[in-house]
Amino acid sequence: MATSQLTASSMTVSVRNLASFEGLRPSSIVKFSSFGSLKPGSLTQRSFKGLVVKAATVVAPKYTSIKPLGDRVLVKIKETEEKTEGGILLPTTAQSKPQGGEVVAIGEGKTIGKTKLECSVKTGAQVIYSKYAGTELEFNGSNHLILKEDDIVGILETDDIKDLKPLNDRVFIKVAEAEEKTSGGLLLTESSKEKPSIGTVIAVGPGTLDEEGNRKPLSVAPGNTVLYSKYAGNDFKGNDGTSYIALRASDVMAVLS
Repeated sequence: MATSQLTASSMTVSVRNLASFEGLRPSSIVKFSSFGSLKPGSLTQRSFKGLVVKAATVVAPKYTSIKPLGDRVLVKIKETEEKTEGGILLPTTAQSKPQGGEVVAIGEGKTIGKTKLECSVKTGAQVIYSKYAGTELEFNGSNHLILKEDDIVGILETDDIKDLKPLNDRVFIKVAEAEEKTSGGLLLTESSKEKPSIGTVIAVGPGTLDEEGNRKPLSVAPGNTVLYSKYAGNDFKGNDGTSYIALRASDVMAVLS
């Protein structure tokens, strides 16, 4: 049976022919690394599992600076870890997408009513942002992200996520450990342990802004034990393996006592 040999270093495929890439516009072009011989008609949704989609916008070298507008912020993305703490090299598929970086440029802020508010983050700050926020840019040979200030979860002043300083209406929670046993005393395997949605508030943001630009304090405080929506927020691991979650105050459903 005849086969088609791909000899080029990459292949360009129109997204309108790939139903598996939901969310990409029909006019988008996606490039894949070469993957050897393929039988005609053998490309299926499974065939593309694990392939990397390069979706970042490339800024031409003739542009030497980017000035965000309004309440947008430009962040230089922290490079993905290529090794484990023990020095083992990670394959591309096992490298977790970073959620942090350094602020390199900020906009002029935003106006609420008659009040002009500057951005609450400054250039040079190390920040953590929501996982799917913003637009990726390749600029000056590095990966950047331009996003709304409100998509920044918090400021990180050390190299450990436990020291995160939440912004706006974000709440930072230390997640309670999953139950090791059932009520009948049976030991649970890792796969059968239910993800807890209870934790202790470690830090809170300054609150939301009202129409006059004043902060409205949050209804939870550090030290509260809270119940939160199970699929809300962004999960993090501390340097010691402790689980944390950062979410909006509106995703906290109750205070337990």
